[in-house]
Amino acid sequence: MECILFRHGIAIEPEEWKGTEEDRPLTDKGKKRTRQAAQGLAFLGCRPTHLFTSPFVRAYDTARIIRTAVCPHLTIKARGELAIGMRPEHLVAFLRTLPRDAVALCVGHEPLLGEVVSLILCGQVLSTFPLKKAGAACLELTNGVKPGQARLRWWLQPGQLRAIGPRASGTQSE
Repeated sequence: MECILFRHGIAIEPEEWKGTEEDRPLTDKGKKRTRQAAQGLAFLGCRPTHLFTSPFVRAYDTARIIRTAVCPHLTIKARGELAIGMRPEHLVAFLRTLPRDAVALCVGHEPLLGEVVSLILCGQVLSTFPLKKAGAACLELTNGVKPGQARLRWWLQPGQLRAIGPRASGTQSE
């Protein structure tokens, strides 16, 4: 199994948003940069079999952008295990329910995603693995989804994903 964890793109700052936290959207810049980062995922040859997202608007919209660039045939499934306030053990337990040959692309929030990475890689929840907005990590789980049993395939900052994507698609950066 492979698990690609992708943090949502740049969203409107909480103090600038009048609505609920769940409805806080991506900015125009966040949409643009997420689109470029998604092109980087496509260049890397990411072929997810499952696309999961937090139900929060900024994560769901990020998943929609990724779906367009990487896996238009997949249905986006919102999962509470990816929402803000969830514990990493909840997402790990959910990942265990997927087939061993799955390639799960999960869009969510910090600190949850970094904590999941640390749990799966190191066997404990640490705060030293934060993903930047529109950044991603890919974990290989050959022995099942068990704490301390994963291998890090790659970890890419958003700028690295953006640099890969436009060059690969033959378009200029916006």
